[in-house]
Amino acid sequence: MVIHYQDQHYDRLKNQCRRHNRLFEDPTFPANDQSLYYSRSPPRVVEWKRPQDLVRVPRLFPASGISPHDLQQGSLGNCWFVAAASCLATDPSIWKKVIPSPQEQEWPSPGGGPHSGIFRFRFWRFGRWVEVVIDDRLPTAGGELIFCRPGRKTDAFWCSLLEKAYAKLIGSYEALDGGSTAEALIDFTGGVSEPIDILEEKFRSDEAKKKLFKAMVKAHSRASLICSSITPAANQCMEEVLSSGLVTGHAYSVTAVRSITLHSGLFSLFRTHKLRLVRLRNPWGSGEWNGAWSDGSEEWKKVSHRQRKKMGVTVDDDGEFWMSWEDFCTHFTDVTLCRRVNTHFLSTHKTWNEESVFSSWKQHSDPLKDRSGGCPNNKATYLHNPQFSFDVTLDHDSVLISLEQEDHRTQRSTGGGDNLPIGFFVYKVEVNRKYRLHCAASKASSSAYINSRSVLLHTDLQKGRYVILPTTYHPTQTGDFLLRVYTDRASHLRELKKDAPEPSCLSFFGTARVVTSITVHAASGLAVPGGSNDPSVYVTVNCEGRKVASRTVKGRNPEFDLKAVFYRKREKRPIVVQVWQSRWGRDTLLGSVSVPCPVGESNQVSALRLQRKDAASAGYVMVETSSSAELTAL
Repeated sequence: MVIHYQDQHYDRLKNQCRRHNRLFEDPTFPANDQSLYYSRSPPRVVEWKRPQDLVRVPRLFPASGISPHDLQQGSLGNCWFVAAASCLATDPSIWKKVIPSPQEQEWPSPGGGPHSGIFRFRFWRFGRWVEVVIDDRLPTAGGELIFCRPGRKTDAFWCSLLEKAYAKLIGSYEALDGGSTAEALIDFTGGVSEPIDILEEKFRSDEAKKKLFKAMVKAHSRASLICSSITPAANQCMEEVLSSGLVTGHAYSVTAVRSITLHSGLFSLFRTHKLRLVRLRNPWGSGEWNGAWSDGSEEWKKVSHRQRKKMGVTVDDDGEFWMSWEDFCTHFTDVTLCRRVNTHFLSTHKTWNEESVFSSWKQHSDPLKDRSGGCPNNKATYLHNPQFSFDVTLDHDSVLISLEQEDHRTQRSTGGGDNLPIGFFVYKVEVNRKYRLHCAASKASSSAYINSRSVLLHTDLQKGRYVILPTTYHPTQTGDFLLRVYTDRASHLRELKKDAPEPSCLSFFGTARVVTSITVHAASGLAVPGGSNDPSVYVTVNCEGRKVASRTVKGRNPEFDLKAVFYRKREKRPIVVQVWQSRWGRDTLLGSVSVPCPVGESNQVSALRLQRKDAASAGYVMVETSSSAELTAL
């Protein structure tokens, strides 16, 4: 579903212009200073001109097709946006979503009918594709475009018009000054953005760098968008040109990741080695790396002319250059990888199940209804935050969790614009939990807390039920957010809104529900009937007609780690724990124990004895129960 920004419909407006034989002028983003700057006046006289006023034959795209070379950064400090736009141009499956029906929007050929001066672009914003309509009046000074402009060898204006549509969506051109490449990449794809700090300890070994390169090759081959940058050192300034030709604090788009084979020596057919290379582009359209494998360097003599042509190696100062992976890891500090998560089941690549939910951090005078508790440092209020449960149904699953807050950049003109520091924790909980947590659970994973529009976690989890607590760093902060969870199978993501079951009619007669939390794990040396060396066993917990089961595990030392929570009506009735063997499609009961759980007590049953039919020796399954913690919290 596409949302029409400010209720402007492209087809309607275009037809109106044709009926009245006039060019479109957008009243919602007028050609005046307010659309340019919100905090100051333009530093020079600005004229708004249409592309046909600047070149003889304007084009939306070059005749040869869209390319990263079609754009150059202007006077705005928005290299983050221009670098992302360069990435956008590398894959038709991406830019055709952002620039719909390009042929319909193109200027007619010379001698053709008039153009209506109206364009449309689409951006993924907070879970929805939003279509933005603009006119083609662009700000100029001295007859030159002030902001993003076509490349040196083209009169294609898609980049300038794309920038204007984004500026309209944000509020003004000035609001684009300074930003995050990750934000633009998400808005172009609807994907999830993963920041990678190359300086981290885990990337220091050669093996780790090799593994990261393979990950980038795979991501690039699957149409992920990649950008990189250099964090300035303590003695460096932002956008300082280094002796290497690279620029600090500047976003570069990664336009290719490739491994090539080099031949060397007298017996070159037999003496080869692999060389890992990365191609990058400076959004300024000039200024390149001057080290090994740069344009015209001696190293390219090792590569055949045919292979250089195939790789698109040029010696032009067009801002695009190659460098070795080793040099890349030495000079660059950060990589932003925007994954286009594949949710199509009819695909040869890894597919994901996507589930999402919208919610808010909001204040309330009632602690049970307050949803702005802050991070875990705020122990008294942390569990007041929104809580979401999801299931991992495979024994092991790779899980992506993305937390995105509403864009605050649109509030810059009113004095806002800063993102809230956000993050989340993931807890493993009872497999049958339906109600909110009121006491600490077992931490399974967590994200960082950063003041970014989105935070991503890529983690591996075992089978079971989990609860995500997305939070702001400080309590009492409010705002809307989108939570997305990607798993291999359906995860049943949902918000936990209730604190406990509704009171039953028995409550009026003095019979309240009793909360019992039970954990089952195994001691060493599990023995099973038949002398199986590698038994497949699982545990069930039965309480008042309800049953939960652990995952099936193999081996004599199984780790069930089964947790269950029961809201009991009859506290004198025991909980029954059973151990089962699964073999050849049949389940055999190996043993069971009844666990008494009186109110307000913490009981521990030492062991459950599992006997062979012909022997008295056995292994053990430990059972621990605790009711007091949950009762106190509720």
